[in-house]
Amino acid sequence: MLVQSARGGMGLMSEGLNPIEAGKKLHEHGEEARERAGPANGQGDGDDDRHSRVVQICEAVLLALVTITAAWAGYSAARWGTASRVDIAKSSTLRNLATRADLEAQSVRNFDSSTFNAWYIAFTLNSPQKEAIAIRRFRPGFRVAFDAWMATDPLHNPHAPPGPTYMPQYKIPAQAQAAAYDSAADAKFSAGNQDGSIGDDFVRITVLLAAVLFLVGIGSSFKLYGVRYSLIGLGSALLIVSLVLIAREPGLPG
Repeated sequence: MLVQSARGGMGLMSEGLNPIEAGKKLHEHGEEARERAGPANGQGDGDDDRHSRVVQICEAVLLALVTITAAWAGYSAARWGTASRVDIAKSSTLRNLATRADLEAQSVRNFDSSTFNAWYIAFTLNSPQKEAIAIRRFRPGFRVAFDAWMATDPLHNPHAPPGPTYMPQYKIPAQAQAAAYDSAADAKFSAGNQDGSIGDDFVRITVLLAAVLFLVGIGSSFKLYGVRYSLIGLGSALLIVSLVLIAREPGLPG
């Protein structure tokens, strides 16, 4: 179940591979082989039994610790993988909203340009009546910018802005919304990438723990207790490294 969860979260492990079960099976197979070979080789003295019990206890404790740690690493990988997909999906949604708001802003800007052009044509024709009609068609937000622009006396002031759209009073709410959506989409996309990277780290830790299970599994196949103690020591070192790596990672996503 552990590796299947990690596979579901990150898609990096094959469906049939389960290092925890494989390690347990290797360990059980090795113990059965030793039990069958023990009586035939005359290994039944007390010192041998004591070593056998110590090794079996150490392997059992190491196997239990590794199993629990691997389960946590696999669960964390799945959770962070899900968080990554959710954040990237939210980023895509926000990007679509930004595009929609930007199109709306462009439509508003085009409308403002058309109404201003109508006013300007009436102004060049010296038709106050047509000017008044064109001004009534102004968008309220554009009317504010237009009045501010007219207050600069653009007919006689060479330093006046070229038009109302260059005035600081000219604002398009949809344009501000598009910028806000874009910023939020960038933040969510970055968070999704970060979440995916953390999930990858937990998958690598799970693979490292699978190596410990392999060492414990093959250790029971050796008759020399020195070899088994060495494998237990190496597996313990890898477990400690895995625990340190897990401690350096953030907790589960909220």
